[in-house]
Amino acid sequence: MSDHTKTNLITLTRHVFQDQVENHKEASGDLTLLLTAIQLGCKFVASNVRKASLISMTGLANTSNIQGEEQKKLDVIANEIFVNALRSSNKVAIMVSEEDEEAIIVEDKNRGKYCVVFDPLDGSSNIDCGVSIGTIFGIYKVKEGSTGQISDVLRPGSEMVAAGYCTYGSCSTLVLTTGQGVNGYTLDTEIGEFILTHPDIQIPTRGKIYAVNEGNSKYWDEPCKKYFHSLKFPEDPKKSPYSARYVGSMVADVHRTMLYGGIFCYPADSKSKNGKLRILYECFPMAFLVEQAGGRASTGLKRMLDVQPQTIHSRSPIFLGSKSDVEDIEALYQAEQKA
Repeated sequence: MSDHTKTNLITLTRHVFQDQVENHKEASGDLTLLLTAIQLGCKFVASNVRKASLISMTGLANTSNIQGEEQKKLDVIANEIFVNALRSSNKVAIMVSEEDEEAIIVEDKNRGKYCVVFDPLDGSSNIDCGVSIGTIFGIYKVKEGSTGQISDVLRPGSEMVAAGYCTYGSCSTLVLTTGQGVNGYTLDTEIGEFILTHPDIQIPTRGKIYAVNEGNSKYWDEPCKKYFHSLKFPEDPKKSPYSARYVGSMVADVHRTMLYGGIFCYPADSKSKNGKLRILYECFPMAFLVEQAGGRASTGLKRMLDVQPQTIHSRSPIFLGSKSDVEDIEALYQAEQKA
């Protein structure tokens, strides 16, 4: 019988708990409780983003983060929200945030068995003009015998147990994977719950959209120059050029790529030789999500999730999205290596 009145809503908490009962009967429920803490943080940040202009939360905080980037007031607030939510969950041993120079080791009385890496407010330079921004997170389980050390997070992304992001824009959508596909949940602000709206997200094998900061094109290497030229001026006259869409907020650009297909790129170049995006809390979570949705994520030379980060704020180039689109740029890098 169809539920015309929408009384049988599948919330994020219900969906994750149902998955635990059906597919992970041996699980303790700790990950489910940790995800509850993360969604609370997302709700709190979403509320602050919506009313930022009304409560003087826009503008700079007159501080800089470890990356040397000027922090917005909401950057600082969002970071505090997530640190407090995660610590009080009693499920986390170590946290790594874009906004903090050092990893946060949780005190013994609140320590759990998970490590959370996160960018509390990605795209925050767009706050003041109302463009979509978001939170990105990834979760590791601490190594056997460890109580929570830096080595527990300096691991390849393939060892993550869950990852997700939450967009804050015309609506707040939390997209999540626990390693068994990808689902999207939209925040119903009237009841205060994330509701399943995008079950089993699958990225098309090939798309028609590319997202890259073309302002950096003068610094690109040859494979990138060839690739983006081929998208705009295809050799086959019957083939339409790709459309360019670039928000400048990774969460917004990747969310569109997840739903519509295509490719999101932030390559290394002569100005940023190691790329600009951070491996642990930007590249790895997004790569995990994209692969779980049937897409592909690469540095251009190797699988993104196989990269070994050297520090908690290490950077990397990244190309992610539709499988065939990412394979095209990889082929150009392989050809250059053979030349």
